[in-house]
Amino acid sequence: MDNQHIMILGVGCILYSDEGFGVRIVERLMERYEFPDNVSLVDGGVLGVNLLGVISGADRLIVVDVIRNNGAPGDIYRLEGEDIPERIRAKNSLHQVDLLEALTLCQALEKVPATVIIGVEPLDIDTLSIDLTPPVQNQTEPIIDMVLAELDRLGVKYHKREIPIHVSCHSFQNHRN
Repeated sequence: MDNQHIMILGVGCILYSDEGFGVRIVERLMERYEFPDNVSLVDGGVLGVNLLGVISGADRLIVVDVIRNNGAPGDIYRLEGEDIPERIRAKNSLHQVDLLEALTLCQALEKVPATVIIGVEPLDIDTLSIDLTPPVQNQTEPIIDMVLAELDRLGVKYHKREIPIHVSCHSFQNHRN
């Protein structure tokens, strides 16, 4: 896997409570861990289809986001393969539909990354707040563990930082260690 480009993409808007979950997870990963050069951490915000150029450069894509799936707030999901289009279409968020379109457009470029989406059922994506709701906040560590488990499956060697660094959504866009 050393020559494959692996991208961890956090999507969402940090200004709307749980909607910013994916970006917050990428921030925490960047603060706590060092990754090899072939792994990039990306704050995709709500760029959706505008991420086409970014995601088409990846061989493996791990997306972290909130997923509306009619479950209880805080329920955790892992989507892969055929499950992705159907589940994302029902998410009621423009950036999520645009993300699906970007993945579909990658087919035209003949560069579709193998994609896994890891997410949590939100409680609130409409309230203007930079704070995650408690049921979603409580899933931060389990989701980080799931992302790291995906990297483990791919044989990626990462290291925990001895001293965590402070990262905000504005301090990175596409970071490679």
